[in-house]
Amino acid sequence: MTAEQQPSPAERYALAKARQGSPQLEAFRSGLSFDLDPFQLASGAALERGDSVLVAAPTGAGKTVVAEFAVYLAMQQPRAKVFYTAPMKALSNQKFQEFVAEYGASEVGLLTGDTNINSGARIVVMTTEVLRNMLYADSDLLRDLSYVIMDEVHYLADRFRGAVWEEVIIHLPQSVRLVSLSATVSNAEEFGDWLQAVRGETAVIVSEERPVPLDQHVLVRSKMLDLFDSSGEAASHRVNPELMRLTGTGGRQSSGRPVHGRGRDRSRGGYQNRNDDGRMDRAQIVGLLDSKNLLPAIFFIFSRVGCDQAVRQVLRAGVRLTDQHEREEIRGIVEERCRTIPDEDLIVLGYWEWLDGLERGVAAHHAGMLPAFKEVVEELFQKKLVKAVFATETLALGINMPARTVVLEKLEKFNGEARVPITPGEYTQLTGRAGRRGIDVEGHSVIQWQGGLDPQAVASLASRRTYPLNSSFSPTYNMAVNLIEQFGRDRTRDILESSFAQFQADRSVVDIARKVRGQEEALEGYAKAMECHLGDFAEYAGIRRELGDLERKGLRGDTGSRGERDRRQRQLTALRKRMKQHPCHSCSDREAHARWAERWWRLKKQSDELRRQVRSRTGAVAKVFDRVTDVLLELGYLSRDEHGAVSVGPSGRVLRRIYGERDLLVAESVNRGLWNALDVPGLAAMAAALVYEPRREEGPIDERSLPRGPFRAAFDNTTTLWATLDDLERDNKLSGSNPVSAGLCMAMYRWAEGAPLDAVLRDAELAAGDFVRVTKQAIDLLDQLSIVADAPVGPTARKALDAIRRGIVAYSSVG
Repeated sequence: MTAEQQPSPAERYALAKARQGSPQLEAFRSGLSFDLDPFQLASGAALERGDSVLVAAPTGAGKTVVAEFAVYLAMQQPRAKVFYTAPMKALSNQKFQEFVAEYGASEVGLLTGDTNINSGARIVVMTTEVLRNMLYADSDLLRDLSYVIMDEVHYLADRFRGAVWEEVIIHLPQSVRLVSLSATVSNAEEFGDWLQAVRGETAVIVSEERPVPLDQHVLVRSKMLDLFDSSGEAASHRVNPELMRLTGTGGRQSSGRPVHGRGRDRSRGGYQNRNDDGRMDRAQIVGLLDSKNLLPAIFFIFSRVGCDQAVRQVLRAGVRLTDQHEREEIRGIVEERCRTIPDEDLIVLGYWEWLDGLERGVAAHHAGMLPAFKEVVEELFQKKLVKAVFATETLALGINMPARTVVLEKLEKFNGEARVPITPGEYTQLTGRAGRRGIDVEGHSVIQWQGGLDPQAVASLASRRTYPLNSSFSPTYNMAVNLIEQFGRDRTRDILESSFAQFQADRSVVDIARKVRGQEEALEGYAKAMECHLGDFAEYAGIRRELGDLERKGLRGDTGSRGERDRRQRQLTALRKRMKQHPCHSCSDREAHARWAERWWRLKKQSDELRRQVRSRTGAVAKVFDRVTDVLLELGYLSRDEHGAVSVGPSGRVLRRIYGERDLLVAESVNRGLWNALDVPGLAAMAAALVYEPRREEGPIDERSLPRGPFRAAFDNTTTLWATLDDLERDNKLSGSNPVSAGLCMAMYRWAEGAPLDAVLRDAELAAGDFVRVTKQAIDLLDQLSIVADAPVGPTARKALDAIRRGIVAYSSVG
């Protein structure tokens, strides 16, 4: 073990304690097929002490073992319950199946918004949003809760959903111990300090060690080179000189023709070199990795279309990575998993082309795919039957799908507005999939070289460890009414001040204030240096600066009208006269004083800006909360009594139970009766309009694209209401929201009427996976409406929910 791999003092202590025979941990260890790492032992020891834990470790390091020990501890106590929260339904489904296999179906439940299985079980897997909603509703299911596991807790940095993680952490009962599992972040200690402040004793366990070492390569034409120099320990972070040489000459090499996969078994396919410039295409790269025994591999392509195209390209080249026995096993698994899907839907979904790729060991994996198809790909990859997967970066998040090799075709991606470089954190997350614990001696990452890449910049990206966790928390309308109902406005402000967002803002304020104090000392020194025995030099310097600004304005050609020029000239004449008449003008040290005055002025500007930052950051979260409550007071959701106390009004009943980005718009529409005339398909279409976010800006709405009848009036009224609320929000210095989208209304209307899948997907112009995802979001909203809205909307929402939960939506896994 090298010096860098030595366990920390806390880990050594935990290791020693564990070896002394801690009864619970020893019993847990005895049931494992592997021994625990130091960070796992340290975490287990903390949990046995009754502490909460934050575990920050690389992908694949075994963080979930800590979670499993927390579940084990809970199951040793009578009636104790444990909740396992995950950011994605796919991960929730995976953990649910694992716990069922370990503890039996009677002990495990699953809650994912539109799925409710055995919710009263002692082990319940759920999405984080479900737990947040339970806390606000003060659900009976929270009784006897001992542990909450927050998997992928670094999701709290997500700008769309991150606030939910903070809400849960703040509002969980103090008796509940929290197990927070995070990817490696550079400010884990800061996050741990906040957890300590809001949750009590929290052990922060950080491990930088990958369980399987990562070898990093760059593919220049057909030659795979190490990224870093491997000549010695001291040179481990120095760029490989041969890579510098080859890329410095445009990637030219004299080593001959690109690799073709010669000597391969012809039954597994051959690959043709078709690139005139010598760069290997995807089929050739698959062949190269296969020849070097570096499969299975995940190729990360930051585009769904690109993933599908890659599969077609590889299949056209004749790639076959499986033998006859494997193909038979693949077909058997696929047919079993898809047997409930009708043949006509399978044709629409491209089933036969997809199956052909799977049987040859090749597949795509992205959000546009039917969830059931994605799950089959994951299962076959884990069974080593699929050998090459072309995936978007969503695969890097949470799902247990490690590979021997990860290939990055590009080091930039489209973020919705522009092409931007991937961050060090994203690079680490992606390459974290490389190396299967217990199978591989090392994992491999391969970057395909492209002109314009700088080897030094690539090396910096691959070796940096500076990716902090930053809060995205901001108060919402639903949050405001729920907290005010429970705690009152003043107590709610105090609660929000305990958020990680304010914790980070306050820490930055401390740093800024320290800087301001240092600058104040410098300002005093500058002021002393510019003192003049003849008069007030600060006043004299101000005249000179005003004069200089006015002269520069004239030199830039900003002359204006003749009257303005004359006025400026009179100002210049007056200022020059004042300057010459000032006592300091005749000082023999005038220019030396002036230099100190200029430094004083520049530093004073910087200090004033820093003070402005301090004012803006102090109480920043509470200021947003105050603006949110002002909007709610104006709309009547909150009321103020004669003593100034704020309480939730009758209309707040609906808003308290509507969760989502359009919480206020939904509640207002229900309270105003805008949807009372809608039938079942119409309400389903309205739900789609509220949850669907188009990937590009929509043009003007074509009336012909909207369902006929009462829907059009309801949609117009909802859109008008959105505009009114948006104006109100902006008047109160809130950010507002995007317009309601009509893009999926007709497709959802027809789906609720029972139209076939091919017609609906054609109307929607969406991939099957996207349609399923949006439909499930609509189901979630309709479920909320069915509970909180009075007739006629409530009963109609329940019927609409049932109408759209059919076909591929119903097939798409339990979650």
